[in-house]
Formats: sequence, C-alpha cells, structure tokens
Amino acid sequence: MPDVIDKPFVSHAPSPAQVKGGPSAMAFPPGGFFQDRIEQGRYGPIFPRSPLNYGFTIIAKIIPGREDRFYAYGRNLEAAVAGAPDVIAVLKLHTLKWVLFDIGSDTYFMYQGVFDTDFDKYTEDAVAIFAATGIDTVFENLEGFPADWKSNPEAFIRFVRDHHRPSFMEYAEYSYVSAAEVKSALAVKAGLAGILDNMQL
Repeated sequence: MPDVIDKPFVSHAPSPAQVKGGPSAMAFPPGGFFQDRIEQGRYGPIFPRSPLNYGFTIIAKIIPGREDRFYAYGRNLEAAVAGAPDVIAVLKLHTLKWVLFDIGSDTYFMYQGVFDTDFDKYTEDAVAIFAATGIDTVFENLEGFPADWKSNPEAFIRFVRDHHRPSFMEYAEYSYVSAAEVKSALAVKAGLAGILDNMQL
C-alpha cells in the first residue's frame, strides 16, 4: 500500500464507468468535498457520489429521556414496511442504519443512509412522505430540530446538512449500482432459476 501521509490530497479512485458492478474504494478529503469538482445544489454543495452511491451520516444529540421514542419509532417503521413494502420506495434507498450511543452523560443518534438520489432530492422526498402520510419524523426527538419542519422543508434540510458528518473513505463490493439494478438482477436470477428447474423436470 503506497504511503500518502503528508502528501497533497489527490483522488486515485477510478471512474464509475471503469468499476461499475465491481469492487472499488474512494477516499475523501477533510470536509467531504473534492475542491476541483464541487457541484452546487439547491441548498448548498452536493455531497459527491461514491462507489456506495449517495448517502449521509447524521449525528445529533437527542433530547434527554427520549430513548424509548427511538426504539418505538424503529418498531413502527418495521411494521410500516412489512405492511406496505413500497412505503418509502420514493427515497431510492439501499440501506438505513440507526444507532444510539453515549458520549459522557449525553446520548446521540446516528442516522446513516445510502441512496440513489442526490442529497437535496432525498431530503425533499423525505419531507414529502411525512407531509403526505401525516407521519412524524424521529428527528423531532433531536435537540435543535426545527419545530416548523413540516411547513419549512428548508429548515429540515439545513438541520440535516448541519449535522451530516462526511465519510473519509467508502468501499463497495459492487460499485455505482442502483437499487433498481440490484432488484432487476435478482429478478432475472430468480427467473433463470425457475427456467432451469423446469428444464430438469
């Protein structure tokens, strides 16, 4: 492995076209942006796409005494997806991961998501889901979260951006593949398996 300590940051990550579907890694400079290719979004610079696709990691302090609300919200989301698997399909998610952890006497929440749309669209779509379904967001249990978020999506997005902690390295075993492509490949595999099973009858 080459020694790059104390050298200027230069990305050696191959282009998406070179590695799509295969393993690749991408290192990010401090702050998460490549200064020579910043793309401006509607609410600020768009966090760059990585081999995992787009995503963010939010870390924020919870309002003391509300731990149980996070676990209850997780169970509610589990039930919602079980009852209607496409309930959050508009978000084009690959994965969500939620964690509560302590620093000293304070409890923090980590919300980590990987998705196919850019940061701005993901947060706009999330607000739209909450508005359409009447469901509240678990973020209401975080310190500093705007009380008017339902009528003020920009405040919601600003909170998310302010609490995002960018990665400094991301790796994917199958790079730059969308959730739709994964589902399509699995459907094709299942279809071929069915054909082969029938041929053996």
